Amino acid sequence: MAAPHLTTTQTLADVLLSQKALSASKLGELQAQAQQNHVTLDEIIEHANVVREEDLLKAKGMLYNVPPVDLFGKIVRAEILNIIPQELAINYKMAAFARDGNDVSVAMADPTNFQALEAIEFIARKNNLRIKYFITSEASLKYIFRQYESLSAEVEEALKGAEEGATKQLEDVDLSERGLEEVVKTAPVSKIVSVVLRHAVEGKASDVHIEPVGNETRVRYRIDGILHTSLVLPKHVHSSLVARIKVLSNLKIDETRVPQDGRFRMTIDGRDVDYRVSTLPLINNEKVVMRILDTTSSLIDLTNLGFEGRNLEVMKEATTRSHGMFLITGPTGSGKSTTLYALLNIMNGEGVNIITLEDPVEYYMQGINQSQVNPEVGLTFAAGLRSILRQDPDIIMVGEIRDNETAALAVHAALTGHIVLSTLHTNDAFGAVPRLIDMKIEPFLIASSLNVVMAQRLVRRVCQYCKAPIDIPVDLQTDVLKNIETLPKSALPTDVGLKPPLKFWQGQGCARCENTGYKGRVSISEVLEVNEQIKKIIVGGGDLIDNIQKAFVGQGMYLMKQDGIFKALRGLTTIEEVWDATRA
Repeated sequence: MAAPHLTTTQTLADVLLSQKALSASKLGELQAQAQQNHVTLDEIIEHANVVREEDLLKAKGMLYNVPPVDLFGKIVRAEILNIIPQELAINYKMAAFARDGNDVSVAMADPTNFQALEAIEFIARKNNLRIKYFITSEASLKYIFRQYESLSAEVEEALKGAEEGATKQLEDVDLSERGLEEVVKTAPVSKIVSVVLRHAVEGKASDVHIEPVGNETRVRYRIDGILHTSLVLPKHVHSSLVARIKVLSNLKIDETRVPQDGRFRMTIDGRDVDYRVSTLPLINNEKVVMRILDTTSSLIDLTNLGFEGRNLEVMKEATTRSHGMFLITGPTGSGKSTTLYALLNIMNGEGVNIITLEDPVEYYMQGINQSQVNPEVGLTFAAGLRSILRQDPDIIMVGEIRDNETAALAVHAALTGHIVLSTLHTNDAFGAVPRLIDMKIEPFLIASSLNVVMAQRLVRRVCQYCKAPIDIPVDLQTDVLKNIETLPKSALPTDVGLKPPLKFWQGQGCARCENTGYKGRVSISEVLEVNEQIKKIIVGGGDLIDNIQKAFVGQGMYLMKQDGIFKALRGLTTIEEVWDATRA
């Protein structure tokens, strides 16, 4: 088959428009995003998740005159896979997946990559093969790449060199830092750490746990909020694993009595990935937890995070105001920081000075001045915020309001012509006002400075490739309807059925979702706009939470559980996930 080539002067956007896979209005939004973020329109289209994967592949196939192929669930024999060496395949994003005589089928993520085409043609000439070209998605290729070597196989190979004392335990080693550092650099344990971290990124894990359990060391990945055991190692390598991670993080290797925090960066598949490291002394050993921060992940967009309808309108309108506070509430791991970055992404522009004060900086954003608190040298949230106010900011993002002083400074900044974004630890949006009053902020100042308070949780998304409708018990349907009966009819969505029997969805399990039925996460939220009615309630006092909630419901806004119910009815998540996330 001839090498892929452009068949027309059309662009990817043109093809998607002609196929009705993308609307003209959405294209306009994407063009504005591309210009704002200094990337190409094609990059935005591919990473914004606004076009279904199948439609995107079909459009690319038409554009380059190459048939699309879906490789998820396909098992490729080793002799076919190894026609293209692993390093070459990963570097050029291509893989051989089928062979018939001398005809070899090769899937590529980018058929216009001439270096990749030259490499394939060289392999074909050398082995007397004919190449059939196909186009596929990067996610599809990653599924195939995992078949070169599994996590356990790679680690097993590294462990071979560790047997019979090759990897020494800490107590057997000279504990001068230099001596131990050399041991952990040269030991097979460095290979184990590298493999574990790479597989964590490929599996889209948010955290890696390395913990001693009995006579073993367990490696667990947190994927979509749930911990999964991915690997079990012999206990004798545990101390060396911890030491290797400490070397990478510039932590004290011989200090095992107190917790330590650090950070390091690795390049995986051409992407810079940061790992935030925390060590904790246990009875006989140390546990390590690493938070994975993909600094080059796709652009954060409120719609992709799950915000929609009136909630999305209120949030976007708040970003256009000239001053005031925007607070996000929720427990640890509820996606507050990600939402803050999505809001900053909207407001980021040439004409504004945005300064952040974070603990720690999680994602690096171009055009934004990001600083990190450091209590050891006196740079607390309060001290940092005081300095930021002397830096002529337009927009300030404070990672968290933890104490009275930070709260007072944030309110003062919001009242003096700044937009202030921050987070607060309360269970719902209505608890934010009493929490600020507890922090000794006067109610009239809260009413004057607060624009929006929102609360959110993360629930797992139903896999869109294997989801199917399910029946739920009658008593659960009754409970669902009871939770939405307080809403005015005008506020009810028109795109879902709200009469029994209600239609809910569940993933059946497939190769794309690792047979879990879930793939990714989506937010459910309640967004409280502080209008004149709410301001009067704040200043008036009394039972604030109850009165604010009544006013909120009267405005036709959705409570968090109601937002989750409607997302479950649309097939974005399951009703069980909503109930788990919103139980008191």
